[in-house]
Amino acid sequence: MDSMNRPVLCIQTVCLVILLGTESTQSEGAREGFQVYSGETSHFTVHYGKAAAMDTVKPAGYEGRYVQGFQFYLKHSEEHKAILGYVDKVLPGEFTRIGEGKSKMDVLGVGSGGGEIDAHILSILQSKLPATALTADIVEPSIHLTDNFKALVEKTPSLQKIPFSWHTVTCGEYEKQVKDKRQIKRFDFIHMIQMLYYVDDYPGTIKFFHNLLKENSKLLIVHEAAGSGWDTLWKTYRKELCTKSISDYLSAGDIKVHLERLELQYDEHLIPNTLDITDCFTTGDEMGELLLDFMTEQDHFHQSLTPDLRASILDLLRNRCSTEKEGRILFDCSLSCLLVYS
Repeated sequence: MDSMNRPVLCIQTVCLVILLGTESTQSEGAREGFQVYSGETSHFTVHYGKAAAMDTVKPAGYEGRYVQGFQFYLKHSEEHKAILGYVDKVLPGEFTRIGEGKSKMDVLGVGSGGGEIDAHILSILQSKLPATALTADIVEPSIHLTDNFKALVEKTPSLQKIPFSWHTVTCGEYEKQVKDKRQIKRFDFIHMIQMLYYVDDYPGTIKFFHNLLKENSKLLIVHEAAGSGWDTLWKTYRKELCTKSISDYLSAGDIKVHLERLELQYDEHLIPNTLDITDCFTTGDEMGELLLDFMTEQDHFHQSLTPDLRASILDLLRNRCSTEKEGRILFDCSLSCLLVYS
């Protein structure tokens, strides 16, 4: 993301949802709330809740060992590379269509983390629409990550040409701010990368963002794919693993169900991706332990879970979440992209 706010394990399959919206006349208060990803590193994760429950949003804790695991995951899964590859393939054409006849485009990044993906998206916009003025609003509750994003802007001349508005608040707080304003700012492009894991009211969250779209605008959602290793792991052991930041697990397949119930038309595109988790099966391997902690959102996998549960999870990871190639165990962390029309 990109805003890299996201929950602990949600880095696997990602789903990109682009919502084509029309200028909404609905009042600010008619939308449900959302909360962004919070973390100590570039991690995508956001967290949504009903507007009425904005004060009870679940906190996302990303620090210490979890952050180390997340960084390790990003590096070795090349998730950013996979997302950027898809972005490079799809967004240039979308931006040309969105920007047709417009003298200015407003972009909103939700859960943008350190801004790596945001910067890339904005660079595509600049290259495709060089004569179009751009603005960027960033919603990211982590001061540390926001500072990283600002540092990235400071060393990137092209980004310095764009006026940024920094909202160092949660999604729920941002929603409240939006509702308190008499004139709501709407956007031509909104992206949410790995951030729906903490939401209680998924359709309300989607509707809220849709309400922020201008005519001929789009919403991009990156999320883990249905049927991926993440989906299999977390739904199989939902009761045992969904005990901390994540109280339930959501895959792109679940998002599609909500889109269909909202009667929103969409196209889906899959982004295959894998992660070598062979070291997870070597007793005492430091990197394997770190990765297991991250994948299961445990402080220490081998200390926090019972022997039987550990054995069952490792068996699942090897035989149902992964494939084997040349002696290496490759975890399926595919991504899914949904292009949603309103």
